Amino acid sequence: MSDENIQMYDVIVLGAGPVGENVADRTAAAGLRTVIVESELVGGECSYWACEPSKALLRPALLYGEAARFPGVANAVTGPLDADAVLKHRDRMAADWDDRGQVEWLESAGIALIRGHGRLDGVREVTVATPGGGTVRLRARHAVAVCTGTRAALPPLPGLDALRPWTSREATSAREVPRRLGIVGAGVVAVEMATAWRALGAEVVLIAREPRLLARVEEFAADLVAGRLRAAGVDLRFGSGIVTAERAGGPDDGIHLGLSGGERIVVDELLFATGRAPRTDDIGLETVGSVPGDWLATDDAFTVTAVDGEWLYAVGDVNHRALLTHQGKYQARIAGQVIADRAAGRELDRSPWGAHAGTADLVAVPQVVFTDPEIAAVGLTTEEAARLDRTVDVVDYEIGRVAGAIQHDPEYRGRARILIDPERRVIVGATFAGPGVAELLHSATIAITGEITVDRLWHAVPSFPTISEVWLRLLETYRDQRAKP
Repeated sequence: MSDENIQMYDVIVLGAGPVGENVADRTAAAGLRTVIVESELVGGECSYWACEPSKALLRPALLYGEAARFPGVANAVTGPLDADAVLKHRDRMAADWDDRGQVEWLESAGIALIRGHGRLDGVREVTVATPGGGTVRLRARHAVAVCTGTRAALPPLPGLDALRPWTSREATSAREVPRRLGIVGAGVVAVEMATAWRALGAEVVLIAREPRLLARVEEFAADLVAGRLRAAGVDLRFGSGIVTAERAGGPDDGIHLGLSGGERIVVDELLFATGRAPRTDDIGLETVGSVPGDWLATDDAFTVTAVDGEWLYAVGDVNHRALLTHQGKYQARIAGQVIADRAAGRELDRSPWGAHAGTADLVAVPQVVFTDPEIAAVGLTTEEAARLDRTVDVVDYEIGRVAGAIQHDPEYRGRARILIDPERRVIVGATFAGPGVAELLHSATIAITGEITVDRLWHAVPSFPTISEVWLRLLETYRDQRAKP
């Protein structure tokens, strides 16, 4: 095909989720002519099948739980959640799966959009198969950014398609509450969806090969969540797995499960929350010497290390550095700056915490698990510190002893933990578990990224009576621990 049939851009972005949008925003703002290619909805997984709809399902559940426990309010909670109203709220927060607003934003930012499936076709070239059956060829002067994200990873279970299983997409977009919901997995999607759908009235059984929930968070935090799920009526089956599964069909149409312990149960829907896989199996990686279906390893400037020439970037979940929307957007801001500065011939600052280095991916990745209670964590956990042979001082405090926590919930149950590097006297990890702790997380993230010493933190005075006073109590506990002979 001749060059006149190729559309030229400075930057091509594959994927219009939050990550792709942010890369395109930064490069377009720098004056680079940018096009974004998307085969589904502009706004991506987070907007329509993950962050936004899942939190819309969870917020009513958490609010209901807190209200039902609070003196003077509990008596006003006289019935179950209005499931129809919650689902309508969820639909609204997912923009009714209509991306017109996102498309308007792209237009306002001067970013071109081509709908269709984009595949790499050699160095700095992309071929797009459009919905109408046509083909559009693109060439980038400077960069191609792969921001295609991930999809649910399903286990190799015989007859899986006949089960019509749920993935995270179906779990966040279901039109009605299932009577009996089985969940396979013990990670964030599993526990959040167990929390939400149980609150909406489903009978929930969670089946996990693991010995506990949320293996990557502090064990005390996972135990608090497990206790609350059990109290809500969720059946937790640890150390178990599915051996056989069959959808009956007919009037019942239930899914009959045979578990590894020999027990048989029946559910109406079955959610597999068993991890994520990169969406790289059909994006033309073979044309640039990479392996389709693989995660795309990058350096800290988000340049794909297996491809020569510093023109191919992998940003967000697809690089497997930190599978979180906010962290992907952080990467996008850096990658966009890298692309713009390389295009302008400017030298990069790739030193730790420099403008062109994704240092936070390695040191301070914040995450909130929106369960009852919430878990908010950033930096190292105790287990990770031990695995890395890092010496840390562990400081715990029961959040329910803080006046602001008692104001929040007179029966408040929760715990805070910080990990301190005793030589540098800086915080390297923090975990909070309890109602309302999500809003504590950014202060911990700032403390870690800013490498603020414990001595300086004494001068950061928390307001009384707020839950954030736990910071003072943690410092006091650390002081007293060190004072002991």
